[in-house]
Amino acid sequence: MTIPIKANAETRERYVNNIIRVWDSATCDQRARGQNWYPTAHQLAEMMSDGHVARGAGVIAALSANKRWGENIKLANRAFDSGKASGHFGDALRKAERIMSGELPEQVLPMDIKTGHFYRCILDPTDPDAICIDRHAHDIAVGERYGQGSRGLGARGRYALMAHVYREAAQRLGELPQVVQAVTWVVWTEQGKGA
Repeated sequence: MTIPIKANAETRERYVNNIIRVWDSATCDQRARGQNWYPTAHQLAEMMSDGHVARGAGVIAALSANKRWGENIKLANRAFDSGKASGHFGDALRKAERIMSGELPEQVLPMDIKTGHFYRCILDPTDPDAICIDRHAHDIAVGERYGQGSRGLGARGRYALMAHVYREAAQRLGELPQVVQAVTWVVWTEQGKGA
């Protein structure tokens, strides 16, 4: 069951506290890996695209839906190596190929939901507004593992709500939103063995 798009102040505060609780449970190693997650992804995007970091970040983002990180990187690397995207559904493949052919990712990707924000986080790990809300980020905020259930994150209002609570948690922690998301992602996926 998806969460309501409009949440009252009490619910939003619960979501913020859930995020902070997971952040606080991070080991020093998990925190360091989370803090380096987007800078490392930026370097991977630059390497796989022969220095065209925006193109690399765009292809990674385009091929990220419902893929684990390792598989996402394999698909993006293979696309650049072969010149053709494969191993994903048609819309993702078309977007990746458009980006590889030189179209700007900002003109190809939906910039106000996960894919566009993921691109922005990889492109510029210091972007103070970008926040990638994937299924794990949602579950962290809600405090429940949905498994393969729908989270409704394609709804811009629901995405905006999740982005808001991550930005609020980040502000309280004195961190960038994507750093909070990445650190909590590391903790959450390791606690649930990538569930």
